[in-house]
Amino acid sequence: METGKRSSLLPYGQQWLDEDDINAVVEVLRGDFITQGPAIKAFESKVAKYVGAMYAVAFTNGTAALHGACYAAGIGPGDEVITSPITFLASSNSVLYQGGTPVFADIDMRTYNISPEQIETKITDKTKAIIAVDLTGQPVEADRISMIARDHNLIFIQDAAHSLGASYNGHKVGGLADMTMFSFHPVKHVTTGEGGMIVTNNIEFYRKLLQFRNHGMTREPDELTQNDGPWYYEMQALGYNYRMTDMQAALGISQMDKLDYFVARRREIADIYNEELSNMEGLILPYQLEGTQSSWHLYVTRWEANYFDRSEVFQALRNENIGVNVHYIPVYNQPYYKQLPYSFEPCTHAENYYRTAITIPLFPKMTDDDVSSVIAAVKSVYRRYKGKK
Repeated sequence: METGKRSSLLPYGQQWLDEDDINAVVEVLRGDFITQGPAIKAFESKVAKYVGAMYAVAFTNGTAALHGACYAAGIGPGDEVITSPITFLASSNSVLYQGGTPVFADIDMRTYNISPEQIETKITDKTKAIIAVDLTGQPVEADRISMIARDHNLIFIQDAAHSLGASYNGHKVGGLADMTMFSFHPVKHVTTGEGGMIVTNNIEFYRKLLQFRNHGMTREPDELTQNDGPWYYEMQALGYNYRMTDMQAALGISQMDKLDYFVARRREIADIYNEELSNMEGLILPYQLEGTQSSWHLYVTRWEANYFDRSEVFQALRNENIGVNVHYIPVYNQPYYKQLPYSFEPCTHAENYYRTAITIPLFPKMTDDDVSSVIAAVKSVYRRYKGKK
């Protein structure tokens, strides 16, 4: 499977749009509504039905959706929320937006997801919620985390930005937690350009989310404190303008029709990587927890520090036009977090993971030749750099 150097950079992720997607957006542009119209509800219903949830609320992006979840959970000053340090900034930033305090629990070094055992060590009388992140598309241990949340009267929020289409013990991600967030950024499984969504089976959370994304405002007759007439509305909380547009929703509806194929192709590529890159001493491939079916948003390789200098390997792969990346820097190491008026305990496993992790390209639009070029580059760099640190 050896090939020469690629002539152009292959990114680690990329959207895949076709004429059906384009036509769906054009149809909205030619209609009566380009925002706050019927496409929003249709998109929400389509996602909710797919994942098996009763309610869904679309937002401008995944970060806004997580912010909404923290609001609906009642997070405020003095409240602690336990989450993973190996995640995008939004997971813990959404806690800060509400005046809460993020607390980082270490990861499981097999799955790279937050460790249920470590969650339990971080619970205090100030803990109000858990935000568990499905890193790379592999679901967290939802049954164990749900039990911890129930035992301690906590709210379980699943950050499933990476895991639309994944399943845990036979159940689609989306009905396992009190609230679940999906992201529709271009590198995700389906895209709306920017966009996010919370799904839930709790009607009180649903109502709070609807208000929160719309300035804290409602027109629902049964929610009003008074009613001056059919024009009447009330602002009942300090919300935000986090509304998705109908143009985005139309794209999302069309993309959802292709989700199963997109996920199947991601799994196919992951299987090829697993076969071709196995049994290479010092190169650790992703582990899949029994009972989970990842949707493979990312394929993270780990180049053990005893054998490799991660920085050299990263640059060598980039020099081969393989658009590798690192997901993620432990959040508490960010300069903003270091200046907060409280400190974070370093997470040993998270630190070790970060020093060795490299994400290689994986997205459904990749051709077989693209996949072969990644494998060839990884093998070539492996041979050149093993033991040379």
